[in-house]
Amino acid sequence: MSRMEVSREGIGMSIILILFIVLCFYFPLTFFESLRKGEERIIKQSKYATITCMAVALIIGIIY
Repeated sequence: MSRMEVSREGIGMSIILILFIVLCFYFPLTFFESLRKGEERIIKQSKYATITCMAVALIIGIIY
């Protein structure tokens, strides 16, 4: 395989990486909105979801 060819795995991982990066921006916005409303359950869920998505995005970025 030459250097110019792109593997299918690389394209798939790029799409997944972009998805998790977008989710990393979505969940903090949900967190701030819930913080303003004072909804404790959603605040906690948004915080954990943001950390999880960021960790997965960073791990995928390091591996590929």
